[in-house]
Formats: sequence, C-alpha cells, structure tokens
Amino acid sequence: MNVIRRGLGNAVVQAFLVVVGLVWLTPLAGLLLSSLRSSQDSASSGWWTALTSPGQLSFDNYSALLKSSGMTQAFWNTVLISVPATTLVVVVAALAGYAFAWLDFPGREPVFLLVVALLVVPVQIGLLPVAKLFGQLGLFGTIPGVVLFHVAYGLPFAVFLLRNYFAEMPKEMLEAARMDGGSEWRIFTRLVLPVGRPAIASLAIFQFLWVWNDMLVALLFADSSSQPLTVELQSQIRQFGSNIDVLAPGAFLSLVVPVVVFFAFQRHFVQGVMAGSVK
Repeated sequence: MNVIRRGLGNAVVQAFLVVVGLVWLTPLAGLLLSSLRSSQDSASSGWWTALTSPGQLSFDNYSALLKSSGMTQAFWNTVLISVPATTLVVVVAALAGYAFAWLDFPGREPVFLLVVALLVVPVQIGLLPVAKLFGQLGLFGTIPGVVLFHVAYGLPFAVFLLRNYFAEMPKEMLEAARMDGGSEWRIFTRLVLPVGRPAIASLAIFQFLWVWNDMLVALLFADSSSQPLTVELQSQIRQFGSNIDVLAPGAFLSLVVPVVVFFAFQRHFVQGVMAGSVK
C-alpha cells in the first residue's frame, strides 16, 4: 500500500512539474510561432492558429532580420558585451573569493565587509557619476564602457557568493595540499576551482542573464554603434510601433540564447544557488 501511495505521489508531482514546464514554455513557443508568421497573419489572428495552419510559417522574417545591419550589429554587440562582462566577473571574483576565504593579509575583514556593503548600492545611484567619469576617460558610448560598468556592479555579489562557497571547503584538504608542496596558485587552479565548479557555473548564469537582458545600462552608456539587442528592439518599437515581423524574430533571438545557456548549466544551478548558504 505504501508503495502505491508513493508511486501515486511521484506521479502527481511529475504531472505538476510537466504542467508548470508547459506553462513556462508557452510564451517562448508563442514568440517562436509569431516570429515565423507574416505581419498580415499576425494582424488577423493569434499565433496559436499556426498550430492548425502550418502553411503560415516561413523563415522570411529571419531572412529579413539577417539582412538588417542594425539588428545584426546589435546582436554581435550583445555578445561582445555579455561574454567579456561574464568572464571578467567570474575570473576576478574567483581570485578574490579565494583570497578572502583562505589568505591572510592586512585588512581582509574590513575590505570584505566593504564589498558586502556594496551589495545594497542600487545601480541607479551610480549611473550619472560613472557616466561623467567615462566621458572624461573617453569610454562613454563604447562597448568597453558598458562592459566595465557591468563588471563593477557584478563583482560585489560574485565575490560574496564565491567567498562563502570557498570558505566551506575543508581546511584540512588545503593544508594537506600545502604540506605536499603545492603553491597557492596550484592549489587554487587544481583544487579550489574544480570543487567550486557548481558555484562558479551558477554565478556565470546569473551574470550572463543579467548582462544579456540589460537595457538600462546599455541605454545610457552605449551609442548607436555599440547598442545591444535590447536597445535596438526598443528603438524598433519606438520607430515602427507594432512592427511584429521585425520585433518577433529579434525578440526570439534575444530570448533563445539565455534559454540555451540556462539549460546548458542547469545541473549546476540548484547546487550553485545554495552555495555558501549553510555551514
């Protein structure tokens, strides 16, 4: 009887998760079908009609999108912003997290408390001062300027997360590595990084999604030649209103990349989210 109850309970949970997954994927499916329909079909009926009339679907919108220099350039700008901003945050945070967790140096605790205090500083507060500073340095309106802003505001959370995760590693494990003659760099690269892979992968997901989907920072710090997809799509809405044959494929292209990244690292996600939360 207990086995039957347990089986029924598992079946209910699995059915519920399937329903939740379908609901979560519905907007993505709707956007995909809308991106494959003409503007005339989109104006006359809903996207779900394509399920019964597949003749509406074509890749004409994507062909037109790829021929649009503005959208293509915006996509590559997004890549050039997101990849360096994510890589730099992960690398610097991993080094800093290890230093705060296991290296003794003067002012370690006060500096770490300062890093934690920066977590409560809203992004909006730094927009105008940093814009003026970037203007003086010649970085305003450039891709490096946008990358540096994302790195600066992504580091406090990243350092906090990885420091807490690294600090949970057994002290005896690191001491044994030092007794075997391992240098700090060798211990960091051969021992700490492999063990900390779940937290690092989770951090990379958070940072990449935040930077890829950002519009506020890019809207202020990027000019017309360095603006990412989010700003380009917003510009299309402002210029053409409901230009669905341009907006839908562009929005799907902007959405599908984060979805692919998330599913690629999903097995590390839950473990990474819980990193450092308990001792």
